[in-house]
Amino acid sequence: MITILLLTLSNIFMTFAWYGHLKHRHTPLFKVIIISWLIAFAEYCFQVPANRIGSYEFSTAQLKTIQEVITLSVTWRDLQ
Repeated sequence: MITILLLTLSNIFMTFAWYGHLKHRHTPLFKVIIISWLIAFAEYCFQVPANRIGSYEFSTAQLKTIQEVITLSVTWRDLQ
C-alpha cells in the first residue's frame, strides 16, 4: 500500500512539473524550467523509494503498470 501511495504522490508532482507552468504563460521560460526541475526533484524523492519498496512485492512490469494506471487517473482527474 505504501508503494501505491508514494507513486500517487510522485505522479501528482510530475503532473505539476509537466503542466503547471501552462497556467503562468507570462513567467519567463528559464524560471519555469528551474521551477519544473525543482518539482521534478520532489517527484523523484517519492518515486525512487516507491520503486525500491515496491520491488520486494511487485515485478518491474507490475510497478510500471501501477505507475501508468496512477498517471492516467491523476491526469484524468486534472482534465475534468
